[in-house]
Amino acid sequence: MGRVERKLGRLEGVSATVNLATGRAKVSHPASVSVADLVGVVEAAGYQARPAEPPAGPGGLPDTARSGPSLERGDGPQGSGEVDERHERDRLLITTLLAVPVLALSMVPAWQFRNWQWLCFVLAAPVAVWGAWPFHQRALRGLRHATATMDTLVSLGVAASFVWSSYALFLGGAGVPGMTMPLTLLPSASGEVAHVYLEVVVGVPLFVLVGRRLEARARRGTGAALRSLAELAAKDVAVRRGGVERRVPVAGLAVGDVFLVRPGERVATDGTVVEGGSALDLSLVTGESHPVEVGPGSPVIGGAVNSGGLLEVRADAVGFDTQLARITRLVEDAQTGKAAVQRLADSVAAVFVPAVMSVSVTVLGFWLGAGADPQAAITAAVAVLVVACPCALGLATPTALLAATGRGARLGILVSGVQALERLRNIDTVVLDKTGTLTTGRMSVIAVTVPADAEKDTDTEKDADADAAAEVLRLTAVVEQGADHPLARAIVTHARGQGDGHPLPQPVRFAAVPGLGVSALVDGDEVAVTRPGELSGLPGDLREAVRAAETAGHTAVLVRVGDTPRAVISVGDTLRLDAYRAVEHLRRLGLRTVLASGDREATVRAIAGQLGITEVHAGALPEDKAALVATLQGHGSRVAVVGDGVNDAAALAAADLGIAMAGGTDAAIGAADVTLVREDMQAIPDAVRLARHTLATIRANLVWAFGYNLVTLPLAAVGWLNPMVAAAAMSASSLLVVGNSLRLRTWHPSRPHRPGHVPGHRSGRARTTTSWEATA
Repeated sequence: MGRVERKLGRLEGVSATVNLATGRAKVSHPASVSVADLVGVVEAAGYQARPAEPPAGPGGLPDTARSGPSLERGDGPQGSGEVDERHERDRLLITTLLAVPVLALSMVPAWQFRNWQWLCFVLAAPVAVWGAWPFHQRALRGLRHATATMDTLVSLGVAASFVWSSYALFLGGAGVPGMTMPLTLLPSASGEVAHVYLEVVVGVPLFVLVGRRLEARARRGTGAALRSLAELAAKDVAVRRGGVERRVPVAGLAVGDVFLVRPGERVATDGTVVEGGSALDLSLVTGESHPVEVGPGSPVIGGAVNSGGLLEVRADAVGFDTQLARITRLVEDAQTGKAAVQRLADSVAAVFVPAVMSVSVTVLGFWLGAGADPQAAITAAVAVLVVACPCALGLATPTALLAATGRGARLGILVSGVQALERLRNIDTVVLDKTGTLTTGRMSVIAVTVPADAEKDTDTEKDADADAAAEVLRLTAVVEQGADHPLARAIVTHARGQGDGHPLPQPVRFAAVPGLGVSALVDGDEVAVTRPGELSGLPGDLREAVRAAETAGHTAVLVRVGDTPRAVISVGDTLRLDAYRAVEHLRRLGLRTVLASGDREATVRAIAGQLGITEVHAGALPEDKAALVATLQGHGSRVAVVGDGVNDAAALAAADLGIAMAGGTDAAIGAADVTLVREDMQAIPDAVRLARHTLATIRANLVWAFGYNLVTLPLAAVGWLNPMVAAAAMSASSLLVVGNSLRLRTWHPSRPHRPGHVPGHRSGRARTTTSWEATA
């Protein structure tokens, strides 16, 4: 694979990345270089290639059209279509039928009847020529271009074994009637007994064909995430145009079209609900574990399943611009990268096959020069050829990467590439934005405090206080209906959610004084909602409520009915409930957490105090956040930045790793290396765990691949490995690497907390004595 990359890279303006696990090359090239030129270069390197047919994405459009062309292998089941798949299956079946009798007779002396060796020769000949033809064909193609591959080793091993067996049968005395051959796994132990290696002739192609078929199936399994993403796209959709409903292919959907989503159907594309209400299952798109309620004005994502009622949705994006298409492209791009350890493996693999061939010739010459029997010398040389396994080196990283990125996509974690995975594994500091990342990004009512009556100590009187708080909230909401301000909208929304469902009356004689507050006549009383101002004239409970709000970084508003202070309402941006758990898990992973926000210091420190974050940077402008990242890096830290807004883009780009939250701006997502499409901050520590687990799997694969060759090649060279056993070991080596990578498909993040416990968060019933609190 490295040879193909180098050959393509020699063309002016061309860069390529070859993925052995998918059998594809992603190529970037100028218009002056045609696809035919690229295919010609690949074929000159000893491989067949053809332009890949990209899978259809949302809207029926090819997903890779924007990211440059791809080439795919033109041989074998990996990329040859159903016809070649069937041919390979037939080849394996016939090879098995021919090989089994040869293996049985060669390895069980009691079954060796008169002239059994000639029957084995007749059965083995088609296997040596036709069964092993794919290996011979690719070896000859490589020979024409002065290259050697894994197929060269297999082809030489089969050919050498068959030629030696033919010589032994026709000229070496092994063809005499009544000849028997003892079973031995150590070729040097056969002594002077005539030996034919027909079991090697059939066993090597059989084991390699079986291994490659299982390997191909496993590798297709690692790419299941991309196929499942493609399957999420709806095929057709019911559209209303001109008042008439008709079903059209999703590819014909245009921005602005209104389409229907019935219960059980998939949402055709990203849009906004126009009419209707339902719950959407987003588990396969973003990893959300619970259905999400939607109604008029709610955004919806293409690929989500409608679990409830009928929805009318206006299409906001189609084709490549949908979130599902973006996820698919990110996953596909991530699967083409190479880790630093894989680049080392590629360098070794580039010289591996020629080195093995040299070792095989050296072993043959050494044995013959030492006066050994030619039969044992040839056996050792063939075993060296067959046992070598460069495939395991080539598969170690891409199969793990395929499985990990696919698993990440299912968990709502999109990684831009293997380099991002490596950096994610190595980070030691996480800089967190506040608004929209640790908090909901929406203003909401935190508490409604009414003056307490010291003499009230019964449940009935406490309930009366709660009723008084609810009534003051209603009066305030009536007044705030006339204001267009985030605080006003938060109070009105909260009052409607806590009310009895009846619409709020309209305010009378509404008046607004900029910077001070608003007032109106409600139920015959003058109600004013203003800044608290001087606290000395307020009851003690209300003074404490104002101070508590300021300490927590919230905004306090005073409600007066007539001239009487009736309540203090605290409004602020609330912490996400999952922020507590996520920050705690980051600390448990050994990561340093830093909070950087453009908000005022009191607010930022209040949030940090609740989360247990000790390092705080408030009032930080975009350039301040980028400078903070540079300072941390200057002290040797490997920094990840988590953010969602335009003001985070510079810091995301400057960091060693940028993580963009779901729903973030295009600028933030464009600057990030990891995008979290799951609405859950727990995805951040999950991403770190996935990266660490993936890189550990890759290291284990490479340790095995290198270790296997370091151990088995010397054993084969000294004559301690039968070539047939060597072939089985070589196939098993590749399968072990692929199987180890496949475990990532079922990886689940650990949860080091008690079920149901939210660290640092006090969840409880609303206070009813002196104040009434909203639960976040």
